[in-house]
Amino acid sequence: MNEIEIPKQLRQFMLEGAEETKLGNKMGAKKQYRYGRSDPIRHLVWDAPEVLIGLAGAIIGGSKVASYLYKNNFSRKSSVASGLLASLISGYVSYRISKKLKE
Repeated sequence: MNEIEIPKQLRQFMLEGAEETKLGNKMGAKKQYRYGRSDPIRHLVWDAPEVLIGLAGAIIGGSKVASYLYKNNFSRKSSVASGLLASLISGYVSYRISKKLKE
């Protein structure tokens, strides 16, 4: 990873009005700042669509697996557990694929 050093003269200008945030990917930075309040839905749609795709994949994948198992006389408990596992897997796979495509 490359290191970028920002001169002190620019740091003061860049941080004016910005607030430290815990959100986002720091990508190796020690702190992260944001200006003003951001619209989280617009941010997901425009800046991080891979997160939305991952969530959609989790919902669709988990519900399909749970529905299939429940219709084929598996117990409700095992259907829910399998659906949750399928949600995690399909959500992760959807997220990783869309992230790779975005790059």
